[in-house]
Amino acid sequence: MSGRLANDLNKVLIVGGGIAGMAAAIRLREAGVEQIEMIDVDPQWRVYGTGITLSTLTMRALCDLGFRDEILAHGFAHNRVSMRTSAGKILNVVESPSVFADGTPSEGGILRPVLHKMMSERVLGYDIKVRLGLTVEKAEQDEDGVSVTFTDGSTGRYDFVIGADGLFSKMRELVFPDTPKPTFTGQACWRVLFDRPDDFDHCHMYMGKMVKAGFNPCAPDKMYMFVLEHVPGNPRRSQDELVSILQELTADFEGEAGELIRSVKSGSQIVYRPLESILIDGDWYCGRILLIGDAVHATTPHLGSGAGMAVEDAIVLVDELKKTSVLEVALQNFMDRRLPRGKAVVGNSLRIGDLEMAGAPMSEIGPLFGQSLQMIAQPY
Repeated sequence: MSGRLANDLNKVLIVGGGIAGMAAAIRLREAGVEQIEMIDVDPQWRVYGTGITLSTLTMRALCDLGFRDEILAHGFAHNRVSMRTSAGKILNVVESPSVFADGTPSEGGILRPVLHKMMSERVLGYDIKVRLGLTVEKAEQDEDGVSVTFTDGSTGRYDFVIGADGLFSKMRELVFPDTPKPTFTGQACWRVLFDRPDDFDHCHMYMGKMVKAGFNPCAPDKMYMFVLEHVPGNPRRSQDELVSILQELTADFEGEAGELIRSVKSGSQIVYRPLESILIDGDWYCGRILLIGDAVHATTPHLGSGAGMAVEDAIVLVDELKKTSVLEVALQNFMDRRLPRGKAVVGNSLRIGDLEMAGAPMSEIGPLFGQSLQMIAQPY
């Protein structure tokens, strides 16, 4: 762990302990930055959700970050998607070529808590200082650094600050107060975790009358189902009514998929989330403060690349910081690489969602989806 970064960045603050923040902390430590502090607003540093889809983009980014062996051991890697009717009849099977020299499958899934555990153990193993239950109240910067006041009243002085505090970023409000807030896309995503039957060894997609549903393996013995629903009014839904609504949406599903869905008896088994998105179409930095991850390019799950985009941000940032002694140059080069990719991933994901909500046929959605998969398979 040695090296020298732009402007001799010796003390770095990372705001947000999610995937983006932890990836940045890991990469910076490996680049030789000794004084790294990471804060998270949650006192328990918890993670919510079921599984994460590992698209080619996400799988490669996490492997490049050094988590290949853990993903293969605790997640589930595959290279196939089978498209099926709601009754289970196979319509098409799409094989994805591996992007790895050794032929490791380049798609799959992993449980969100498992990924959090893997990454947080790496962070703590690197002796990175982690403070919980607080965020940034005020940040004032000059040519030499950033003076930060935290919500617990403490203060600190840093060479560089990274805002990685997610979709509803406090750092975005502080640094770019005029930026529009995240917007509701018109869709909601349902997720349910199941034990994995042996024959669910790849992603199964079912095309129903009202919704499409996917079952993606995310652990040796687990898989999660995702359903995308058009909800133009973004209605409030109580946990008590989630089961009946899900059953109604998937009433035409038969066979094994139907049996699995009918086995859901409690709303507590269901994760329901309206989809919101944001893309800052401009610089993600101001002076010595940079925003990464969902704080600047929160996408929908259509391409399974939200987590991977956050990890790519961290990898590209440190890569550019190593190339020059001038911070401004490094950050502009970072933007030159990341903004076009952010526009492509967020933009194509939203377009696919729009087509779904408009009831477009697969003959129209398919080509855009295929082009998007080719795009995210390209190196960052």
